[in-house]
Amino acid sequence: MTPLASQLAQWVSEVQYEDLPSDVIESTKLRILDVIGLAFAGAETAFGRSTIAAAKTLSPSGPSRIFGAGDAVAAPTAAFTNAALSQALEYDDTHNESIVHMSSPAVAASLALAGLRNVTGLFAPFGIAAGIGKILGLDAQRLAWAEGTAGSCAAGLLECWVDGTQTKFLHSGFAAQSGLTAALLADAGVSGPPKVFEGRFGLFASHLQDAAVQTNYGRISDGLGTHWESRNSSFKPFPTAHVLHPYVSAILRLRAQGVRADDVVRIECPVAEFNVSIVCEPVAEKRAPATQAHCRVCLQYTMAEALYAGSLGKNAYSEDMRLNPEVLALARKVEYSVDPAFPGPGRFKGAVRVTLKDGRVLDEIEEYNRGSAENPMSDAELRAKFDDNAGGFLSGAQRDRLAQEIGRAENLPNVQTLVDLTIGKP
Repeated sequence: MTPLASQLAQWVSEVQYEDLPSDVIESTKLRILDVIGLAFAGAETAFGRSTIAAAKTLSPSGPSRIFGAGDAVAAPTAAFTNAALSQALEYDDTHNESIVHMSSPAVAASLALAGLRNVTGLFAPFGIAAGIGKILGLDAQRLAWAEGTAGSCAAGLLECWVDGTQTKFLHSGFAAQSGLTAALLADAGVSGPPKVFEGRFGLFASHLQDAAVQTNYGRISDGLGTHWESRNSSFKPFPTAHVLHPYVSAILRLRAQGVRADDVVRIECPVAEFNVSIVCEPVAEKRAPATQAHCRVCLQYTMAEALYAGSLGKNAYSEDMRLNPEVLALARKVEYSVDPAFPGPGRFKGAVRVTLKDGRVLDEIEEYNRGSAENPMSDAELRAKFDDNAGGFLSGAQRDRLAQEIGRAENLPNVQTLVDLTIGKP
């Protein structure tokens, strides 16, 4: 059997722009706009400022740019930094089934490469390696080598969810940097194992320890050119873990109907079992998160802030809000229970039952998370999100120009044009 990475590489080496469905092209443009806006927002945070400072120390001056201030650094450093910035608010799009953040590292790596090569089009480390390899014009063998090398970068540990530290936001950065590096190494002739996925010491053998789990290698190679997984990646209207989105939508609708924090006796949230370890437990941590980063993966706290404040946007999870005794008291009223009927990864459903002091019980259900294919955000909503996120660096006219150029990205003589338009006021 032809190694999976080789099958993937053969398709990537042959696919042309004309093979891409129109809806995938237009969605990709929106994802580019979204990621750049999120990088601006991330650059305004303490995490973002620290990451940029470290990046400039790590890298000599180079041909690629950090979005916003425009610092000139090496391409792998720009890929790392811009991807990390775009993840800083947990606000970037997510593939529903795998809960993987796809676009932030892909966009960051592709635009970083524009500083090295005359890039005229845009396509976690494996995907980045394939996309960058395509841009570099690698043949199928070298694309497979890039995939093999990217496998040595697989990690993504989430111990930071326990104490609220910030490493999770760097994962997109590591993916962008690793994929770009793997592709450049392959371009220079460094080989990598084409059986990186299914081999004796490959990704599945090292990371999948439960023998009862059935592997389906066809998910990697079947349907190439006809099945587009980006259609199953949801945009985010809220800067929080994606599994929380339907619950936030539901509680905000109840607030719009007049429910206020002072009215509440109890808030009950049925959840799918896979959500428990991510956003529900340990209960004490989720009701009183240790940091702003920690807030973003806490069901109980997030529901409390959303109801208390009436919104959950770019400036959510401030220190004042995280330590607000009224919000913390409300978080202690949020309970969860596992509902076996709730769907697993692939569909994010939420429901809320609020018991009020006057005896009323109000229910609200969100069948599909806002931003998904079944419940999409409009182009206008995504543009408004970009304007909010980019407002700290770009004027209205600058935002209009950048959005316009992204809208015709396939016709730009050089994608560096987009990078140049991301440089705004400090």
